[in-house]
Parts: sequence; structure tokens; C-alpha cells
Amino acid sequence: MAGGDAHSYETVKAALKAAQQDHVLRFWPTLDAPARAALLGDLAAIDIDDLPTLSRLAAGDANPAHPTRQIEPPPVLRSNDFGPSTKRAGQAIIAEGKVCALTVAGGQGTRLGFDGPKGALPTSPIRQKCLFQLFAEFIRATDARHGCRTTWYVMTSPANDRQTREFFDQHGCFGLRPDRVKFFQQGVMPAFDRCGKMLLDQPHRLALSPDGHGGTLLALAARGMLADMARRGIDYISYFQVDNPLVACIDPLFVGAHAESGSEASSKSLPKADDFEKVGHFATADGKLTVIEYSDLPEDLALARNADGSRRFDAANIAVHLFDRAFIERLTADRAAFGLPWHRALKKVPHVDLDSGRRVEPGAADAVKLEAFIFDALPLARRPLLLETSRAEEFSPIKNATGVDSVDSARRDMSRRAARWLAQAGFDVPRRADGEPDGVFEISPLLATTAEELRSRTLSPRPIAPNERVYLE
Repeated sequence: MAGGDAHSYETVKAALKAAQQDHVLRFWPTLDAPARAALLGDLAAIDIDDLPTLSRLAAGDANPAHPTRQIEPPPVLRSNDFGPSTKRAGQAIIAEGKVCALTVAGGQGTRLGFDGPKGALPTSPIRQKCLFQLFAEFIRATDARHGCRTTWYVMTSPANDRQTREFFDQHGCFGLRPDRVKFFQQGVMPAFDRCGKMLLDQPHRLALSPDGHGGTLLALAARGMLADMARRGIDYISYFQVDNPLVACIDPLFVGAHAESGSEASSKSLPKADDFEKVGHFATADGKLTVIEYSDLPEDLALARNADGSRRFDAANIAVHLFDRAFIERLTADRAAFGLPWHRALKKVPHVDLDSGRRVEPGAADAVKLEAFIFDALPLARRPLLLETSRAEEFSPIKNATGVDSVDSARRDMSRRAARWLAQAGFDVPRRADGEPDGVFEISPLLATTAEELRSRTLSPRPIAPNERVYLE
């Protein structure tokens, strides 16, 4: 339901009653005008017509059993499987302005001890550039190299939309033209109890949460972004998540391989760090490319080996994808027929007790959240392609406050990569006894986005002193 009169109280009440969810109006008589408006606003953010289906899923004991009868390792392509013409084809497509960047940036930095959107987190090892700035500089470098003006779509969440827009305003869109940076909000889903009833966060607010990265596709359609892409002549969407400072925001080889193969949805992968790394696994399930979550892959498959001793299921999902705009348009043309399944997860969700009106802080996971996963689009795509990349070059996510996959490990990996590029460009990079670079190193994407680009620059290689801090832009 959408629009003014469609969300009048009586209309919404009737729709909720038909969906057997009118209990969320229990406190309506006690609410003042602003509170009533807030509740109606929350209800406007969801599709009440979908509630009966979602309620049945929430009330189920588990996600539907996976229908797969046969799981095999997927075919994985590598960069040396392509000739120079593939990269040149990708460069030509980028130069024509047919590729946009899409960043999923709905998260907050709370878990990292940072007050603000995760994309605003100071990240780079010397200049402390935030994630948004690193991506903006990559896009600016892409435009300079290819003579184009790339559009950057940034998906926010209701929790950080205002802060994100203000942050970009404060920093002048990091050198990008404002009309080339498009913000849109992720959709939300209500939380349910174990019986499939929606929960209230407060007497006048639903318990809402983001609808998962798969909801990006619905949001692109609902917020007019697909139509905007069509007006701009954009055919390809380069998708990545905000937490990876090493990501190649737009990769000419990836674009060329995707286009030449006729793929509708392509993904990057890399070898797993260990048998039980907590990443999704690419696999061919009943002949379709898919992703199996680490918690769902049977242990015997996680441990399986090829004849040469290599890991049989070794293709990790790093949440870097390339989609045809026409494919996303097809998937989202009819919301009721949206092909991505909703995944059910038990969570602790604070909520209002309907009898007492008091807010309950649950001690156990007794509520249900539903999310869509973007990789569930892969089995629906024609000729999906999987391209292996290097962890050291393109993947160091920031998910934890300390330790593995933290901002500290990301800074370390950014410095390692910069040191490696400098050495390949002729610089004498000192090393410690353990082989690690002796110093701190950072290269702005404005100077180079690959080692090859750095080598092409007119530089004056020199010896670097131990423990030196080296920044190049």
C-alpha cells in the first residue's frame, strides 16, 4: 500500500484485519497525533498484502529444506583464461558510461566502536581516509582513466540515511559531482513472534529491520533507481558492500568477461582461508550456480579434497557482483513474483507486551526476522559467471572491532598491498625478519587502482627507510 489516503487509519485497519495483524493497533486509542502518524508511517513502509505469506514463513519451524539433490564445485574462471581483448572490451563499456557503481551501505559502525555510518569509518593506514572516500577516489580514477562520468548509487538504511547524506555534503561528495551520487533507502521487514504475529518496538512503532542485501534489488526498483539508470544509459551494475576497502569498485576485466559471456549475473570469488572460514560457498546445485552458507555446508563437503589434495569446495563468496540492469528489472517487475526467497532467522528482538504495554527485553532468541540474500539471484540468471580474484589484492572486510576482519587487519592489508605495488614499481621496500614490510604504506586510488597502473606512472623509485611512512597520491 502506498500514498496519502491509502494509509488512512480505516483503510490500514481493514487491511491489517484481513491479514490477521490488526493487533499492532492495540494502543491506537492512547496515542497522540505524532505517535499515530509514526505508526502509520511504519505500516506504510511494508507491504500489508504480503503479510499472510510472510507470517506463515515466520511461524514455520525452519527455512524450507534445500531442494538440492546434487552439489558440485562450480566452474571458476581466472584472469589468465582471458586474453587482452576482454579487458579492452570492458574498458570500452566503462568509457561509454554503461557501468555504475552500487554500494550497500546501510550499516552503522556501532559494533566497531564508531558512532556513525560504517562508510564514514576512518580506515586507510596513513591518511585515515574513510571507506566512502576510498570508493569515491576509485570512481574518480576510473573516470579519469576512461574519460567517463560514472554514477555511484549508495544504498542507505532508515537508521543512517540522514547521517550518510549529511556526511557526503560535508565532504563535497569527495570530489564527485553531486548529480552523480544517488542515495536510496533499503527496504524494511517487520519482526514476528514465533506464531507469525508482528511485533511492536514501542506502542506506536513496529519492530522493523533491514530486509537483507537481497532487498537491494527491490529497493532499486521501488526507489526509482532502475529507471534512473535507464535514463542515463547504464546497462551494468557493479555491486559491492561498504566494508571492504580493497574492493575494485569497477573492474574492466570483470566487466569485459561478463559482457562477452552474455552473463546476467557474475560474481567474484577467492580461495577460502581454511575449511571452515565463515563465508558463503559457491557451488553448482542441481546444475545452477548458487551460494551455500558456511553453516549449511555439510562438514564432509567442507573437508572434501580433490585427487591432488586441494580443497574441493574452495570458492568463497566475497559479495562482489556484476548485474545486468535488464535482469534486475525482470526480477522486480512484479513484487509479488519476486524470485528471491526470504530466509528465516531467530533473533533477540525487544518488543512491547500487548497485555501490559511494557517493553520486553528477551533473554533468548524468540523472535523471527526475515531477510533476502542477493546471491539467491544467481540461480535465476542466464549464464552466470564466476571469476576468481586475489584475497591480498581485493578483499579485507571490516566486520569486527578487533582481531580478524577488523579495521586493524584492513589497514595492515592495505599497507601490505601498497608495499607490494611499490616494490613492483621499482622501489626498494625494506622488510622485517618475518617478511612483513618495515613501515606503513598507502597509495591513493587517484594515483593507481592496480599495480599495473602504478607502474605506468612517471615515478622516481627510491630506497625506503625502515619504519618510514610512505603516502603517494
